[in-house]
Amino acid sequence: MKSPLACKYLYGLIGYPLVHSFSLDYFNQKFLAEDIDAQYINFEIEDLGLLMEVIAEYPNLNGLNVTAPYKEAVIPYLDSLDEDAREIGAVNVIRFIRDPQTGELLELRGYNSDVVGFEKTIDSILTPQRTSALVLGTGGAAKAVKAAFTRHGIDVQLVSRRKSEHTLIYEEITRAMVASYKIIVNATPLGKYPDDNLCPDFPYRFLTKDHICYDLIYNPEETLFMKKSAQYGAETKNGIEMLLLQAFDSYEIWTQDDR
Repeated sequence: MKSPLACKYLYGLIGYPLVHSFSLDYFNQKFLAEDIDAQYINFEIEDLGLLMEVIAEYPNLNGLNVTAPYKEAVIPYLDSLDEDAREIGAVNVIRFIRDPQTGELLELRGYNSDVVGFEKTIDSILTPQRTSALVLGTGGAAKAVKAAFTRHGIDVQLVSRRKSEHTLIYEEITRAMVASYKIIVNATPLGKYPDDNLCPDFPYRFLTKDHICYDLIYNPEETLFMKKSAQYGAETKNGIEMLLLQAFDSYEIWTQDDR
């Protein structure tokens, strides 16, 4: 593979840590198969303040994905946000708008393809009994999930380790509450490789066969959250479908015809 600077278009992922990147493999295989003069690389930056140095170092950079812990923190570095990103308050795609003649960077625009990816999976998990959801987590991914559910008329309650006006803490979850909320979504990083021995401190014993327990994590394929949920009869789903859908949308955003 040639140097990233030698490609016409460069894309990448910013986050920390980046133990494994689905996007790296997916996009580079796509570029190779479709003979696109582009490359995708990981930018594992411990300090988000290094973002502008990365942009300056790679004048052919035309788009970025953003993952934890920067989906909310990256917003002040951007010139504008699309409607979804503004509503949700989190960004996972950055589009570089450059002058088509000089290549000068004109604008960094933030988008949220998480909400699109998740929203396209909602119909597959709904039943007449599943009309409300407990979303575990309060970060950028949880905000995207909440927005997608709200658009479909699904009542959402966020759960966190810290109490706030709009969130529950895990200790407050009762059997009656779990019986009421038939959709449980893990939007935390707990259980993600290599820490796959972890899971949210949820009362799994209250789950039934009527529940769907959806983990946004895709590596490992079956998380501890999913395993413990399945022990009590719940249907389970991982985040690979959402990941693929948001990746498709990312590339559509990057390649809009106004370069």
